[in-house]
Amino acid sequence: MSEQETGSRLDNLYDLITGDEDARVCKDIPDSACTHQPRNFFAYLLANLFNKIADEVASAKLTLPWMLGALGAPAAFTGFLVPLREAGVLLPQMVVAAYIRAMPLRKPVWLLGAALSALSLFGMAAAALTLDGSAAGFAIVGLLAIFSLSRGLCSVSAKDVLGKTVSKSRRGRLMGYSSAIAGVAVLIVGAIISITDMNEAPLWLFAALLAGSGLIWLAAIAAFARIQEVPGATEGGGNALQAALQHLNSLRENPDFRRFVIARVLLLAVALAPPFYVLMAQAQVGGGLNGLGMLIVASGIAGSVSSPFWGWLGDRSSRRVMILAASGAGILGVGAFIAAQADLAIMHHELTFAVIFLLFTVMHSGVRLGRKVYLVDLATEKTRAGFVAVSNTVIGVAMLAGGLVGVLGDLYGARSVVLLLGLASLGAALYLRTLVEVE
Repeated sequence: MSEQETGSRLDNLYDLITGDEDARVCKDIPDSACTHQPRNFFAYLLANLFNKIADEVASAKLTLPWMLGALGAPAAFTGFLVPLREAGVLLPQMVVAAYIRAMPLRKPVWLLGAALSALSLFGMAAAALTLDGSAAGFAIVGLLAIFSLSRGLCSVSAKDVLGKTVSKSRRGRLMGYSSAIAGVAVLIVGAIISITDMNEAPLWLFAALLAGSGLIWLAAIAAFARIQEVPGATEGGGNALQAALQHLNSLRENPDFRRFVIARVLLLAVALAPPFYVLMAQAQVGGGLNGLGMLIVASGIAGSVSSPFWGWLGDRSSRRVMILAASGAGILGVGAFIAAQADLAIMHHELTFAVIFLLFTVMHSGVRLGRKVYLVDLATEKTRAGFVAVSNTVIGVAMLAGGLVGVLGDLYGARSVVLLLGLASLGAALYLRTLVEVE
């Protein structure tokens, strides 16, 4: 098929998806990029779809903690998975964003980040096949740190490339389609794993999942490389970390913002809990892949069904969303601990932990949405950038410190960490009541 025929089919498909009326609208992108918009739309959609699937299959909340448990790594390593995955993306990009902004073309930055992400996952696959115990823990955590830094490069450059190549009135549709398709794909992967008839998880399957995620990243690179990016503005970039330091006095001068930042730190109890639910499930139901697959399915369903509800409630009171979600997460943690300690029969079934994880993921989604909406509504146009920079910096540092909770998992077991984080979530819910209503 010729290049011209391919381009014509892309144009027709683009018109079908976006609607015939005003299909060639080009808002706030260069005129030179308008001609390539159908090609750029689908290239970005595929790249975004692939990296979403890869991230879920090699999830730091599900796959990696289950794998570390199967490899016999101490729980202390599991405690650092989520902090490194989140803070490793957040803090470095706050520093490099200004430098990337000074580059006329940002697509090469994304391609570099994606290539390093793929190599990190291939390294984890090799570690799964060749290492165990603490050696496996050090290797996986170290490679995850590289992976997170690489994802930071992708994150900070992707937004710029999207803004330069796809029109404002088409971006929401693009992200919606990629998220929906990725959700279905992840559910299929989880379902296949859940029906795999294996009592114990063979390590080559973990290696296959991670290597498969790396290959999916290579497919994302092939798609993203097709984007036609034109040189853009290089001025106006700022160092977010420097901005955070300049606005630290807002914590002292604005009591409402200070209470929000304290509440967000307390809410880390919810963010840190998922890997310990995974270890707890592994201990209760065995190390077979069935349990992991059901958790992946539960996580995928929860994310898709809960967001509309939390969004509706968040428009009325984001404070209430955070209170309800943190309370629910706390009750689940305490309840799961009590049921496990009592050795109830239902705590030895994969389906029980799938339901628990589904409900917990719903609560976690509520916390994430609520805090984002609250901060936006709390700030003004003049203070918003400073508030975001300060909040992200404080949370990034606190998240890394929170990884030490994994040491408690080694000393007292995963279920005790689940109890501790559940109680901390209930404490966060109580503190959230001191926040002012901002809607």
